[in-house]
Amino acid sequence: MNRKTKTMKHQFLPKVCALLMWAAAVAQPSAHACTGISLKAADGGVVCARTVEWALGDAHHDTLVLFPRNHAFTALTPGGENGLKWKGRHGFVSLTAYGQEYGPDALNEAGLYVGVYYFPGYASFAPYDAAQAERSLSVGDFMRWLLSSFTTVAEVRANLDKVRVVNVADERFGGAPLPFHWKIADPTGASIVIEIVDGGQVKIHDALLGVISNSPEYDWHLTNLRNYLGLSGAPKKSITLDGKAFAPLGGGSGLMGLPGDFTPPSRFVRALALTASARPLEKAEDAVFEAFRILDNFNIPVGATAAGGKIARDITSATQITTASDLKNRVLYFHTMDNRQIQKLDLGEINFSTVKHQLLKQGAVRRQEVRALLPQP
Repeated sequence: MNRKTKTMKHQFLPKVCALLMWAAAVAQPSAHACTGISLKAADGGVVCARTVEWALGDAHHDTLVLFPRNHAFTALTPGGENGLKWKGRHGFVSLTAYGQEYGPDALNEAGLYVGVYYFPGYASFAPYDAAQAERSLSVGDFMRWLLSSFTTVAEVRANLDKVRVVNVADERFGGAPLPFHWKIADPTGASIVIEIVDGGQVKIHDALLGVISNSPEYDWHLTNLRNYLGLSGAPKKSITLDGKAFAPLGGGSGLMGLPGDFTPPSRFVRALALTASARPLEKAEDAVFEAFRILDNFNIPVGATAAGGKIARDITSATQITTASDLKNRVLYFHTMDNRQIQKLDLGEINFSTVKHQLLKQGAVRRQEVRALLPQP
């Protein structure tokens, strides 16, 4: 190796190391690993359920916000509160995030469900144009516009060309962009995924069995399923080699090869396999609790996705809250990492024409409830 080559090597290696360190630093905060599924019951019930993870720390998703019918909204844009103005047709309830009046999951009084899922590297919203400010809105306002304005997925499809979703930096998220895509579902069982890419191009996908995860684009996930066509709930058959019989070692052999890591492609495949193999369910409430059981397979423990050598000190990147929305009966159920007691809000018991716009903090009980069993004396 000549002197010139050695010099180039010494100059090149530090740059490579610096690049790798930068890449690791950038990649680490992106561990937002939400997973969504849907289940149906024989009584016509439709349940949308999901886990919520957020890598920036505790987002306080267990505080809910309630919006009455006819609430007046003004959307944010990069120019301020000069965006779309509208009056809500429906009341709705939403999880919150860092005190903001929108969050990852919501349900309106007509049974329309809207969930937002992280979509980094692919979400690309329309560029802000002051001349079109009156039809522009932020990602959070887009969610609130959908929930307050529409009853069905068909209505959502028919009205998407009326608005422009633009990126609005929010200091509560460190001023970072909020790259999301959305799952929309209604009590008929219709379910779509909305992705905004390439500077504002709106793509609508039918949500296969209601399953959604994160990046890449939905079409990619559907293509990737072709790698797992051999998965089955049925056990593998015994084979004989050289006169010796070999049988599966236990149950579940048909699912050997099912990915178990927490990456979005693996979670998508796992969610689809577990949803497709779900047992028949009689009532919507049965589907709610079955959804919670299925989503136990997606819980991310504290520290499981932490960088090597680091000790997790809070719920960063772990599963913070798990929800299940009964669209037929309009009930939102949830439990949190700190309190596995399932809680619910029945929207059918709320008079959305008179109820006040408010935060509901009863769910934010950070203590696991334990019931003591006592023997008979």
